[in-house]
Amino acid sequence: MARIIIKTAQQPLEIKVGNESKWMCMCGLSKNKPFCDGSHKKTTDEKDGKLYLYHPDGTRTEM
Repeated sequence: MARIIIKTAQQPLEIKVGNESKWMCMCGLSKNKPFCDGSHKKTTDEKDGKLYLYHPDGTRTEM
């Protein structure tokens, strides 16, 4: 079954574990979930109020 999940975050969430930082994916695009792999950089030019579909190959379509 497919689902549409709307994510609006464009930056990862920093979690401190002692003196070490861990970065959690908040955009939903990381291939290393739950950790950030930098995929959120693809979202920097998204327009407010628009909906985008990201494909497995990394391309996107404006809906």
